[in-house]
Amino acid sequence: SWSIFEERILYQLLVFLQPPSRHSFRLELYSGTRLPERCSNIRVVPECTCWRKTGNVPCFAHPSKNNETAQHSPLLKTLCTGSYLDVEEIACWVQNLVLTAWEHLPQWQHWQLTVLPSSHSCRLLLSGPSDLQLCAVLVFAVEQGSP
Repeated sequence: SWSIFEERILYQLLVFLQPPSRHSFRLELYSGTRLPERCSNIRVVPECTCWRKTGNVPCFAHPSKNNETAQHSPLLKTLCTGSYLDVEEIACWVQNLVLTAWEHLPQWQHWQLTVLPSSHSCRLLLSGPSDLQLCAVLVFAVEQGSP
């Protein structure tokens, strides 16, 4: 969606996250009386590939003869706290990706990119010629029923 807010054009974009290869997302409903410390209750679960013909691809869910512990994607170590998606880590990771990508876009040399403080989304402010400002808010989501 988009709107005009305080002389800025505001874009809100819904970004659907997909689980890494051989993993799935599982929503765990919170039934406590207090809200949990983390906003995310999306568990990242390794899928068993033992019975699939995957060649030399290891099963993340079960230990193998060569590796005594179950394996996890390096990306999960970056974006999760324990076995759960961490929205603050995801926001920080996406902000860093955008800043890195911005440096490689010479056609935008007349625009300034500022990452706005936000721990639960990625908020970007683009300031351009003629005092034009665009604000983009990337909100992260997981599709219900996705693998």
